[in-house]
Amino acid sequence: MNIQWYPGHMTKTRRQIEADLGLVDMVVEIIDARIPISSRNPDIDAICAAKPRLVVLNRADQADPAANRLWAETFQARGFAVLETDAKTGKGIEKFPAASRQLLSEQIQRWKAKGLVGRPVRAMVVGVPNVGKSTFINQVAKRRSAKAADRPGVTRGKQWVTVDQGLSLLDTPGILWPKFEDEQVGLHLAYTGAVKDDVMDVETLACRLMDDLASRYPQALKERYKLEIPEKEAGQDSVAYGYELLQASARKRGFLISGGEADTERMARILLDELRGGKLGRFTLEWPEAAL
Repeated sequence: MNIQWYPGHMTKTRRQIEADLGLVDMVVEIIDARIPISSRNPDIDAICAAKPRLVVLNRADQADPAANRLWAETFQARGFAVLETDAKTGKGIEKFPAASRQLLSEQIQRWKAKGLVGRPVRAMVVGVPNVGKSTFINQVAKRRSAKAADRPGVTRGKQWVTVDQGLSLLDTPGILWPKFEDEQVGLHLAYTGAVKDDVMDVETLACRLMDDLASRYPQALKERYKLEIPEKEAGQDSVAYGYELLQASARKRGFLISGGEADTERMARILLDELRGGKLGRFTLEWPEAAL
């Protein structure tokens, strides 16, 4: 499956981030806790290496708790501060101001020594599209300051948001990279909605997702769609295996078209919607071992 998406504004965004780094004291990187590798733009490490980093594992409530702990340890070992949040409900958000000031505690002491008492911390918020950046900022600021929507590409321009007298956030548009060298990265971003559904075949995507979930979280499929998960035959293509499960799910839901054939396109969209809405339970598709 060929997944490429790099609109012109992405190039502009990268240049904007590079130019604006001099305005901030730290970088807040929002990632999706379910796909911590795929939802990190590798360019961010290169662009923002000189700034203290707070990694926010957003949607942690939808991710596997054991994986959350391992990812927090992994990022902390790299020298990053880590915060687990659920931006939609606001869980964990209350810890953000204190975590930011803790990360910059030495810098704040230097400011005080220079007489800069009360100087606000300025943080740049970055991340790939649809990881919840704008929702996170709105929760931190306790108002709808940044545009938010459950689709990629909503935030376009630079936005400063004042949280309180001691903290200001610079929101930036989501930025992807020009090409997904690893197909799995593209798939994971597509599963969670970071890549628009109209740039790929939804049924093929759903077949791959069925295959992934059957191997990692079969119980979720059994409980949600009342499926019996058949043994995957040696050498069986993942799309073909996933299609079997997609057909079975459509029939269980009563999604049929003329001739009694399973409406797999409808089921594919339902599967993606329910996964993104957290209705399949808590899951993590990428574990730290894969990143080492």
